[in-house]
Amino acid sequence: MNGKIGGIDLAERRIQSDDKHIQNLAAIVGGEHSILYHKEDLIAYDCDGFTLHKHLPKAVVFPKNTEEVAKLVKYCSDNQLPFLARGAGTGLSGGAIPINGEVIISLVRMKRLLNVDLENRRAVVEPGYVNLKLTNSISDKGYYYAPDPSSQYCCTIGGNVAENAGGAHCLKYGVTTNHILGLEVVLPNGEIIEIGKNGILDTPGYDLLGLLTGSEGTLGIVTKIIVRILKKPEAKQTILAYFDKVSDGSQAVSDIISAGIVPAALEMMDKIAIEGVEAAAFPVGHPKDIEAMLLIEVDGISAGINDQINQILDLCKKRNVREVKVAQNEQESNRWWANRKTGFGAMGAISPDYLVQDGVIPRSKLPEVLDRIQKVSEEYGLRIANIFHAGDGNLHPLVLFDARIPGESEKALKAGSACLKVCADAGGTITGEHGVGIEKKEEMRFVFTDEEIMAQTNIREVFNPNNLLNAGKLFPTPARCVEIKKERKVSHERRKVGTT
Repeated sequence: MNGKIGGIDLAERRIQSDDKHIQNLAAIVGGEHSILYHKEDLIAYDCDGFTLHKHLPKAVVFPKNTEEVAKLVKYCSDNQLPFLARGAGTGLSGGAIPINGEVIISLVRMKRLLNVDLENRRAVVEPGYVNLKLTNSISDKGYYYAPDPSSQYCCTIGGNVAENAGGAHCLKYGVTTNHILGLEVVLPNGEIIEIGKNGILDTPGYDLLGLLTGSEGTLGIVTKIIVRILKKPEAKQTILAYFDKVSDGSQAVSDIISAGIVPAALEMMDKIAIEGVEAAAFPVGHPKDIEAMLLIEVDGISAGINDQINQILDLCKKRNVREVKVAQNEQESNRWWANRKTGFGAMGAISPDYLVQDGVIPRSKLPEVLDRIQKVSEEYGLRIANIFHAGDGNLHPLVLFDARIPGESEKALKAGSACLKVCADAGGTITGEHGVGIEKKEEMRFVFTDEEIMAQTNIREVFNPNNLLNAGKLFPTPARCVEIKKERKVSHERRKVGTT
């Protein structure tokens, strides 16, 4: 960090805060160059990918290893300082937003690939290791890491663990939790524990790996991850299908799965989404008047893959497909996938702002749900693009709006909530891979009763009794919980009076 920025000599920069906590935190991580605390530096950390809420942290610290993380956590715990962990900041539900003025423990310096064990098909990474970098590191040996969120080129595996991230290929290969074999975790009191040590499968006791994966950074801070790696399939092929009706494309999805075919990926985009991706960085020439597009990838043993492709082509033709084609080579397939992977960001080409939602529904309800989402769009007067993992029913309605227009941001949030209510009412749920964070915590009431929410917050209190770690995320405060806490306080006061 030597040199000058804006005329400031960074080599001569010193701790200029009178805040003893800033000084002590800096001492833990090695001084001025490993902490940010000036307002102009903290602005970059006031939100994650959910930009409708912004709050400044108290400071951002950059530990180099697990021991420094543990010391930072213990210091915050001992001094009642709220804190949270942050990776690349690509999360879409506000899970890394410092709503309580937290000390942010940034894990971006912990970015090493520690070990690759091809014989046992596993690797060990630090939390700041970028998702796609793992596949790139082992692809020449014939292996890859399956979870592939659209942000995989920059999101970190630690963040993927926190949110239980998915991706296009989770239909066949599962989400992050299906690929985690072990974790090293710093608990909210600074204690370091190992879960699933050495990546051994099916260890006895409670499934703490499953509990921590997807806990959104509310139970502990992950500092080391043992992941499952897979052998590349013998063959892989990609199919692109265009439909004049969304209902025909939706029915083709159900037909493919009902036929016993499990594609590696089965993606769908509607007309507005196609408009966005064609206006952005990787256009491929999709017809402008098309209502729905399917992108399908099959993989497996070479001997049987052509039969799967022919069967999918026939099923699409039975549902009035306008055009269906198979990629002629890997380059064409990569172009199609690059076009799809830019889906979220591409909305910026057709709208000043957009809100990404993330619901899950039964596949059989897809036509009905898309029709109801269209009615939400009409009710709020906002366009909604749909991009989703159609094969497993994971929808991503993208609410397009203009934050410069007074009241339109609030309208977009209400429209997004209405889309999630549609998913819940159809027998689905409110998130498949983006997490709850602060964005959807009130919507947790769509799928859980107060008693069910309390059962989960009781687990959080075991790990995080002082609620200093990432407080105010994931769960609403159930009304019954408020009543119980009042009753406990009154009971405690009575006992206190009785003993005196």
